[in-house]
Amino acid sequence: MSGAEKDVKKMPENGSYYTIGEASQITHISKKTLRFYEKIGLIQPDYVDQANGYRYYSRQTLLMIPIIKYYKQMGFKLEEMRDNLASDSYAGHEESFLNKIGELRAMEQDIHVARRSVSDWYQLIVEANNVLINNAVEVSVKYQPSLTTCYLEQPFDNDYRAAIINIDWTNYLEDIGNAITGPVMLYFPNVREKLEGRPTTACILQEILRSPGEHPTITVGGAMMISCYHIGCHDTIAKTYEKMYRWADRHGYQCADSSLERYVTDYWTLNNEERFVTEVLIQAER
Repeated sequence: MSGAEKDVKKMPENGSYYTIGEASQITHISKKTLRFYEKIGLIQPDYVDQANGYRYYSRQTLLMIPIIKYYKQMGFKLEEMRDNLASDSYAGHEESFLNKIGELRAMEQDIHVARRSVSDWYQLIVEANNVLINNAVEVSVKYQPSLTTCYLEQPFDNDYRAAIINIDWTNYLEDIGNAITGPVMLYFPNVREKLEGRPTTACILQEILRSPGEHPTITVGGAMMISCYHIGCHDTIAKTYEKMYRWADRHGYQCADSSLERYVTDYWTLNNEERFVTEVLIQAER
């Protein structure tokens, strides 16, 4: 005989009790769950028939089920429910509820980060697909809104895969406890070095989803920029730069020494380099 069975009361002769099957139908809780609740001490049957092990519940006992369901809705774990249900003071409830509010706020932020990350990646896929469908590789000039990003300056030796799927960058973000969203971007202070195939410096950038605190940030954009989508592998991106510089000369624009490459789709999304989409941005003015 279990400890729980020793503690149950004897069934009164004129009592209105329900079998576990009837209790399950009334409360919409499975018999398995009712037995589990009994096992962990959350809700006990009022009577257990020692001859056959049948369990019986009073209406009063079943009234605990709506309370348990509401605690479940609020995100309480079963052991937390048990402590609250056993509490006979407001103080215990206040502490428990305040702790749960803090826990749910943290969960809410994590869900927001996850939803924003998925949504932004989805939008990049839609953007890339439209670029491919329309073969949208014409040069244009546009105002690029400013964007504050986290960044990490690194040597760049034309290994695009290692620069975009960047282990040092991932480790850095973990170390500072931040989350990012949107496309990976590389900012090249001296784009001519890059185009000539020489080792140069690049900053990897991504939009941040949490406050950076004391960690450094960099703001890009906030200016007129020449823009052009590059379709295909990154090894041929110099041709897109050449096309952009020719367009700038024809239209009387002076280009800055720097550039920003925004990887709409890349190794993070596809294995087929021929379908990669990159937006090249060069600040320019007349």
